[in-house]
Amino acid sequence: MAQYTLNINGKSYQADVDADTPLLWVLRDTLGLVGTKYGCGIAQCGACTVHLNGNAVRSCTLPVSAVRAGKVVTIEGLSEKGDHPVQAAWNEIDVAQCGYCQAGQIMSAAAFLSKNPKPTTEQIDTAMQGNICRCGTYHRIREAVTLAAAKLNP
Repeated sequence: MAQYTLNINGKSYQADVDADTPLLWVLRDTLGLVGTKYGCGIAQCGACTVHLNGNAVRSCTLPVSAVRAGKVVTIEGLSEKGDHPVQAAWNEIDVAQCGYCQAGQIMSAAAFLSKNPKPTTEQIDTAMQGNICRCGTYHRIREAVTLAAAKLNP
């Protein structure tokens, strides 16, 4: 086991875990940040998406040792009051059905919009295709990302 100092949501955390422990399990089991979900364990569904240095990454396969001095943001840290424009758009469009995939969807959308503030519908579809929604709310997800882009760039 090794001691890691992690910058998560702007705070410093200590974790005494094996180097190959996936970041997802450090977040959930060691640090109690349970907003990030386990979906598949093979980085294919997107439920575990967090930001590492502003980029969307799958935390279920990212070893904690790879984080190094990087800045991690989870759904809990996206906004203090849950009012980030992407979260506001999700609520306004009423995207969630079961809600399980939504943290990963929101984190992917937020990272995408930070790099592409005025996306086309095709760009949204391409950016979000790595996130699976078992309930099939893809049309509402697209609508919410479009609305969030408008909120971020009035």
